[in-house]
Amino acid sequence: MTAKRFKNPRAEHGYQGRPCSILSVGSYVPERVLTNAELEKTVETSDEWITSRTGIKERRVAAENEFTSDMAAIAAQRAMQAAGIKPEQIDLIIVATITPDMLFPSTACLVQQKIGARRAAAFDIEAACSGFIYALEIGKQFITSRTYDTVLIIGAEKLSTIVDWKDRNTCVLFGDGAGAVILQSRPGSHGLLTACMGADGEKSDLLYMPGGGSMCPATANSVAAGLHFLRMDGKETFKNAVTAMCNAAGEALRRCELTIAQIKCVIPHQANKRIIEAVGERLGVREDQVFVNLDRYGNTSAASVAIALDEAVRTGVIQRGDLVLLVVFGAGLTWAAAVIEW
Repeated sequence: MTAKRFKNPRAEHGYQGRPCSILSVGSYVPERVLTNAELEKTVETSDEWITSRTGIKERRVAAENEFTSDMAAIAAQRAMQAAGIKPEQIDLIIVATITPDMLFPSTACLVQQKIGARRAAAFDIEAACSGFIYALEIGKQFITSRTYDTVLIIGAEKLSTIVDWKDRNTCVLFGDGAGAVILQSRPGSHGLLTACMGADGEKSDLLYMPGGGSMCPATANSVAAGLHFLRMDGKETFKNAVTAMCNAAGEALRRCELTIAQIKCVIPHQANKRIIEAVGERLGVREDQVFVNLDRYGNTSAASVAIALDEAVRTGVIQRGDLVLLVVFGAGLTWAAAVIEW
């Protein structure tokens, strides 16, 4: 590695905070596999239709008594084990999710109890599918400022609870799971180089769930009307997702004075094969640079990139010193991209 390989945006602005690295990764997906063939029996669809339009072959569905906090806790424990981190070492837990166990307390507090991290502060964030990168950047601030030494970041979702299983346009897309990382300052590593985040509330109606909040609390009528299921304008979501991801990735690379050819592994949000291909084509990404596990898990929202990152590390796709680009979009509309020196 040479000092001129990339620019560190933090150093460029004279910031003297500690660098922040991902020390380890862990993930968890439920045992139950729901295949396209099974969905053919419940909605008017086919394996060919789903595969050709989305790239998804199967997804995981959590058990009835398996909740977001349960999956998050297992992913967290696996990340902790990989790094040799004990519960009492964790200073802060941030959980990114749109499917918390309940509105309050936070899922992060439930995870804190389940993993025994009694001295950790804990809170949730909600940025939909962009939540994991948002949480990474938040966690990084606590490390660089020396407020905390060890931060646990988790993306976890039980989307099967908010999917209308009679709607063939949405039920085929989503799955359950969780991914987690441990953040620390690692000597000799630049770690998280930059993160570009953005949002456009004008497009909040492209992907949303109308029921369950203060605007539309749960009633017999709201349940009967299906207001507690997610709704999506697929065509407009696709168009805006491609634009947002390309812009975010481009800005992140520009800040680090990198070209896409210098990136070892690109991990995009695992939402749709066509979106991944369109983004890759616009950015000039080679096929061998992109890590995809969409076919096996579907869209797991805030857990998506975290699960893929764990698999890429465990299978040796990503090695120490590699440059990695994460890029996502989500409801809100939100988007984010991060460049990491592994």
